[in-house]
Amino acid sequence: MNLVMKICLGAALSLVALAPLAHADDFELSHNQRIACSRGLSAGKLNTATCRSYAYVFNTKTSEYFRCAVTLALTRDNKEVINVQADGGCVKKPRIFDTDSHYSFDATETEAPNTNSFFGPGGYAIWASDTTAQKVRGCITISSGLGSDISKCLDMTFQ
Repeated sequence: MNLVMKICLGAALSLVALAPLAHADDFELSHNQRIACSRGLSAGKLNTATCRSYAYVFNTKTSEYFRCAVTLALTRDNKEVINVQADGGCVKKPRIFDTDSHYSFDATETEAPNTNSFFGPGGYAIWASDTTAQKVRGCITISSGLGSDISKCLDMTFQ
């Protein structure tokens, strides 16, 4: 009886230890990070340079993703650096596909706002594919210029 209980306890502990691994989601970082910098002159001959970079972290099981940004601002005069500020974080975005599977993806940002953005800080594109089926979805998100983003996704057809 004691041996049976030890075996059952060992099996239960094994299942508890393996359960998180069976349900673990895999996350993938985008391979297409961009960086954009701008410079400005202030009164008193101060120079400010601000650089921002975006990356995406994608849940390969659920197709949810996070848009991450990091910003560095540097202010200097002719002789020294006066101020350095950094900020960043990730924002969760909705699923691209409704069902769980195994997905791959890539993402890209538009160039700096003054080159090809019509309404504001630009936009980004996400491409996701199901690695278990011939299924690809492309999504584009741009700023409306009115404080909200407009996002549309299309399923690709194969001919």
